[in-house]
Amino acid sequence: MQNPAPAAAPAAPRGHRPARWVRTRLRAAPWTALLNAVLVFAVVLLSTGLPRGVDRGEDAALRGFLRDRGIGATSLVTHAELRPDDTAARLDAVAERLTARTGGEFRVSPGGPVYGVRGDRPRILTSPHLSRPDGVPPNLALRHLAGLSEHAALVDGRWPAPAAPDRPLQIVVSQATAEKLDLRVGDVLPEDTDPLLRLAPTPGTELVGTFRPLDEADPYWTDIACLTRPCLRIPDTFEWKRHWEATGLTSGDDLPRLLTWAGGGQLSWRLPVDPDSLRADRLPQAERELASYLTGPTAARLATETGRADLRTFSSLPELFALATARRDAAAPLAALGPAGLAGVVVVVLCLAAALAADRRGPELLLLQARGGSRRGVLRRLIGEGATLVLPGAALGTLLALLLLPTPRWGAALLAGSAATAFALLAFPARALLLLGPRAGARRGARGGARRVVGELAVLALTAAAVAEVRRRGAAPPGAGIDPLLVAAPLLTALGTGLLLARLQPPLLGALARAVGRRRGTVGFLGLAGAARGAGGRPRPAVLPMLALLLAVTTAGFGAEVTAAVDAGRTRESAFATGGDVMVSAPKGFGLAASFTEAAGRLPGVRAATAVTLLTDAAVLRPGERHLTISLVVVDPPAYAEISRSVGRGAFDPARLAAPDGPAWPDGRDVPVPALYSRGLLEQLGGRAGAERIYLTSTGELRAQYAGTIDATPALRGSTHPFIVLPAGPATARLPELRDHGHWFAVGDIDEAAVRRLLHDLPVHPLLADTARLTGVPVVGPRPEDIPDGYLLTASDALTAALAEDPLQRAALRVFRATTTGAGVFALIAALLTLLRAAPDRAAALARLRTMGLRPRQGLALILVEALPQTLLAAAGGGLAALAAAALLGPALDLSALIGTPVPPGLPPSPAAVLPPALALTALVTGGVLAEALLTGRRQVTTDLRVGDAP
Repeated sequence: MQNPAPAAAPAAPRGHRPARWVRTRLRAAPWTALLNAVLVFAVVLLSTGLPRGVDRGEDAALRGFLRDRGIGATSLVTHAELRPDDTAARLDAVAERLTARTGGEFRVSPGGPVYGVRGDRPRILTSPHLSRPDGVPPNLALRHLAGLSEHAALVDGRWPAPAAPDRPLQIVVSQATAEKLDLRVGDVLPEDTDPLLRLAPTPGTELVGTFRPLDEADPYWTDIACLTRPCLRIPDTFEWKRHWEATGLTSGDDLPRLLTWAGGGQLSWRLPVDPDSLRADRLPQAERELASYLTGPTAARLATETGRADLRTFSSLPELFALATARRDAAAPLAALGPAGLAGVVVVVLCLAAALAADRRGPELLLLQARGGSRRGVLRRLIGEGATLVLPGAALGTLLALLLLPTPRWGAALLAGSAATAFALLAFPARALLLLGPRAGARRGARGGARRVVGELAVLALTAAAVAEVRRRGAAPPGAGIDPLLVAAPLLTALGTGLLLARLQPPLLGALARAVGRRRGTVGFLGLAGAARGAGGRPRPAVLPMLALLLAVTTAGFGAEVTAAVDAGRTRESAFATGGDVMVSAPKGFGLAASFTEAAGRLPGVRAATAVTLLTDAAVLRPGERHLTISLVVVDPPAYAEISRSVGRGAFDPARLAAPDGPAWPDGRDVPVPALYSRGLLEQLGGRAGAERIYLTSTGELRAQYAGTIDATPALRGSTHPFIVLPAGPATARLPELRDHGHWFAVGDIDEAAVRRLLHDLPVHPLLADTARLTGVPVVGPRPEDIPDGYLLTASDALTAALAEDPLQRAALRVFRATTTGAGVFALIAALLTLLRAAPDRAAALARLRTMGLRPRQGLALILVEALPQTLLAAAGGGLAALAAAALLGPALDLSALIGTPVPPGLPPSPAAVLPPALALTALVTGGVLAEALLTGRRQVTTDLRVGDAP
């Protein structure tokens, strides 16, 4: 049988195409590539999202600040004199031109402008059947409002229309006004006028209809007095007689008759500015545009276009814009500290990741260079390899940040994201450039050590210079933007502390290792010895891992100090404003019932309470000298002394106000009452005071014997007048009228609801009850927590909560919490990268020790003892750096914008505030180290000790 012919040899390939570099590298370490891409994604997401989150917070704070001021304060109000030839059509035309000039940096609210005419003078309605509470006839003012039928429903009758000159002027009033004043549709209301007003006689007014507002909360009805319901005018002293005041509306076609009826009139257009149209970053441009609208070129053009030279526009917005800008500028440096600290930690993490990659791939890169590869070619390949991982992750992070945090501003976010992308892309090539340099080995020798010393000294000198400059000049002035020195100084302090700890760590841990080595057991000695030296043959531990945690702890600790100072400042200022923890005041002319003060003083939690008589019309009389107007505070000395001490204003010894013993004066006058004088009063008296004559307008006269000086007192929070504090017992014995206490102050853990219930049950004064009957508004509501009308209850806890509701403060707090959390997470990543960097050497050492009898549990302990000292040192150093930053920079920090009320500058160091975030971050990093140690400790000995493997 013939053998088959041999098969033909396969054809040789025409050419060999080497595998692509990027694909080969990604296949060689796929998990490492994936983790690097995830790290870049997280870094770029934070870098891009943080500026947009800050922008959204600033915009929300600005808009919330303006909304809280009310629509009246955020409107443009234009006035002009009413002319005989004005009509409703002319008002409409002017409103269109005024609205057309907006829409740039600010626009009018969707509800549109509100405009009309206001009569200058009211008239007295003399119809005998109208309601007269104390026999005084009501007053009627007239207005015209455009678009009335769109915002109100006709209840009875019809809308007003033009009438003949000899016929009464047709008007409508609200349903509530008609009911309270006993008005009926069809009434012709004759008027009388004050002779001094010199108003011409008219045929009167005819009520042709009543209306009801569709929504009384509609801005259409804002700032128009006595329109939707009449006003019962009650003088403060209750000596004058009460009377009704009401406003009626007339047709826009009867403006000439309105001019005659009211003796003049004002055209007004109110353009409510939409807060949502304003942006915090565009506020300077909005200020310039608004200034032009009020008094600049736009105002001149509007006057020309409308033919009204007397057209004037007013607004509170310039002052509100200035205040909002000052608040934002004051809060910006404090809000920037968190993002700056987070940026520092992220930079450290990226540098650690680059160092880890350089250690892992160093032999490979050196081999490429030894085989003829140029540094430029190797770097180009590394950049191309990095771009394959970095750019997709960066693009995804940027896109997600832009979608999750929409805002019209793009520049800062894209710039931050691009910077983070560039750093992540170039960190490893830059580290490889140092590795492949011609003198890379020499850098690790004496010259490298000298350069490190010079660099560390430069950082310390820069830190000292920055702190000294901030303390010398304080924070940057308002309007100057973020103060870079104020933001950088705490981080430089942390950096300097980290460098000092890096220098101190080896000798400290070495000494501790020697001390532990004298005892039984090897785990402690080996772990501390490993912590004292560097991994992988390094002469000392790496600085970057310690610096990452130290920056995170410093940022969190300093922010916690700021937050604690803000909380304490709010509590303190609320107590100052209240005069204690709870304050109750009665209406002027009334006193608090003794039954209330006694029952309130017995409430659970009340530590000290006193009724206070506060008079502001007293005077110090001296023969031949001009009298000095003062405020008089009559108190119970022991209780008021405790309140003053608790509040922290005007603390004094109650024994100073003890009544003296002894006979009356020889001329029959009573013994003077001991008194505490304010420092301002003592200065006005020439620094000398004795038994001064105190004259009270409504009660009489007494003598006050100087017994001491105080700077302030809780009962007079905002008063700048000089004052005298008198004890209630001796003072009321001289003048019994001083027993009519109008105020009550208390300190302690007091239930505000309980105080409200006591006020709810107070007997109602007959005059207040009659007023409630007339107005239809009850003196006290039906709920137990409702208090009688005219009484005021203030609780410091409620004021503190109100201050904390500021949108600017909430935005700054959100940024701080987000950045602190991010810094902690990246500090954990830095610690894990450090463990991964030392993992090969540590695993080999553990494998050898296990062959010598080391148990797995001892191996886990060895890993923890080696890794935790640096973590604990970094946490302690970060806490000390935060305290040092507060002590050094505190005098330059003004927390008024965050507290919500003006306070003196200063930030006291607070170990109690620094400790929780330091412990939390330490626990987080320790947990990560423990988890990594558990995973590493499970590896088998044969994994790291194989025949022929390098240890």
